[in-house]
Amino acid sequence: MYYKLIEESKEILRDGLKNLNLEIMDEIKIEFPPDSNMGDLTSTLSFELAKELKKSPVEISQMIIKQLNYGESFKKVETKGPYINFFIDYDKFSKEFLININKDYGNLKSKDLKVILEHTSANPNGPLHIGHIRNGILGDCLSRLLKVSGNDVVTQYYVNDMGRQIAMIVFGVNDLNLKIDEENSLKIDHQIGNLYFQVNQKLNENPELKNRIDMLIKNYESGKDPNLNKVFEQYVNYCLNGVKETLLKLNITHDEFVWEGQFVRNGDVDKIINSLIDSGYTKEDEVLYLDLEKDFGIDKELVLKRSDGTSLYSTRDLAYHINKSQLGDLVIDILGSDHKLAFRQIVAGLRILDEKTPEAIFYEFITLPEGSMSTRRGVFISSDDLIDEAVKRSYEELKQRRPELSSEDLDKISQIIGIGAIRYYIAKLSPEKHIKFKWDDALSFEKGCVSIQYAHARGCKLLKKSNRYIDGDLDVSLEEINSWNLDKSEIDLIRLLAKFPLAVEESLKILRVHLIAHYAQDLATAFNKFYKSQRVIGDENELARLLLVNKTMITIKNALAILGVETPEFM
Repeated sequence: MYYKLIEESKEILRDGLKNLNLEIMDEIKIEFPPDSNMGDLTSTLSFELAKELKKSPVEISQMIIKQLNYGESFKKVETKGPYINFFIDYDKFSKEFLININKDYGNLKSKDLKVILEHTSANPNGPLHIGHIRNGILGDCLSRLLKVSGNDVVTQYYVNDMGRQIAMIVFGVNDLNLKIDEENSLKIDHQIGNLYFQVNQKLNENPELKNRIDMLIKNYESGKDPNLNKVFEQYVNYCLNGVKETLLKLNITHDEFVWEGQFVRNGDVDKIINSLIDSGYTKEDEVLYLDLEKDFGIDKELVLKRSDGTSLYSTRDLAYHINKSQLGDLVIDILGSDHKLAFRQIVAGLRILDEKTPEAIFYEFITLPEGSMSTRRGVFISSDDLIDEAVKRSYEELKQRRPELSSEDLDKISQIIGIGAIRYYIAKLSPEKHIKFKWDDALSFEKGCVSIQYAHARGCKLLKKSNRYIDGDLDVSLEEINSWNLDKSEIDLIRLLAKFPLAVEESLKILRVHLIAHYAQDLATAFNKFYKSQRVIGDENELARLLLVNKTMITIKNALAILGVETPEFM
């Protein structure tokens, strides 16, 4: 509905310009004032005309407003200094608007665009830690945003099966007699992490072992030893199974797991290296590399092949990106900020090859107060531990607040609260900001995700008292609420409800989901103000207010769904 009102306000202004015999502008900018007392929509048109008309913006606004016929949608239009402010007639606008909100509210029209989105892609050498899950949660939220915005999205996890880390694990099993016990109660990716840590210790004690690991990498890359291939694949899959289990707890799934080794085996890497040699950008000094300084301003060369002839991650990454670009119209990578140089190098390589380049979203790191993490040194907080702690704390808080709940309900709701708190806490900040995870903020019932979920549960409790509430919707006709005269708390809530599709659209433009998180918090706050100030059940406007509650719950649910957060109906 806001789209319609924005277009109406533009047409009203165009008519005003026409009445003044002024040139009609192709695009008139309409914004939201910072304070609703200044209006619902505002235009800075007068600023744009000031130079041409050689008059002050204030004078121009006064000229224009005298020519406006603002129809039925707006109660009034007035100037505030140079601004032209439109005030919506909510008594006319609100009822039809609320009736038309459905379970798909917030979904945008199909863009007919296929997006390949790669995220998480942690090395298969141990469990995911808290640093990895910012990547996974941002990627999954963005995937959900892209889908509700009408795009065809394929999510991929790029599996580094040819990296040194997995070779070290295989070396530990084959040469150092280290073992993985599938019957062990310790989750298998955690066992892999322990094994990797032990191999690192052995390497520190005897650095010459590195040569044997290099040979192992070379043999695996050749693909000539079926038994070796099976061992590599077995241990990669062991780790991936544990990773998938963790991701599933966080409501994260991937459509495809793409193994980097395939690009060596199918000849793509060799073709790329030959094409880059033909381009004239390569140089050789023990290793083959791309010189990117002159044309791309990158003073660090991109190594393509080791002295022993084996490929590097960067070469295989070029092949992977070419493959992605052939599958989709838009390619997006979610990457840690420490990958900025590597990404610039990959983009330069793709441009040399005249291939489509990806878009990257870089995120800063996330830490707990305990300090930094390193899988190599065995110092990290696993995502499994973080999840267990979040659920445990949620359970304890919920049990204090709701002692009458059954243990089954406590288990179910604390799981929803704990996972939701982790996801929302990460999603609410733009990727460019560093996060220091604080339990008191993440699991607060007064702010953040839990408070939004609680607002939803509170609204559902009201709705269940109505015999009109069926399958998550309220059966109400426009005629039944025609006599409803709205007060300020209702108007404020409806004003926010109407902005949800715009919040989705704005998030899509910048490929960031923190705007949705902020929107959900604002909507829950507005709902709580309405709830505290207005009687719903038993009021003469009961049906209209229940309708407002119902549509607010739908919108909260849809907003949190973009963030991968569940909305319980009771808490």
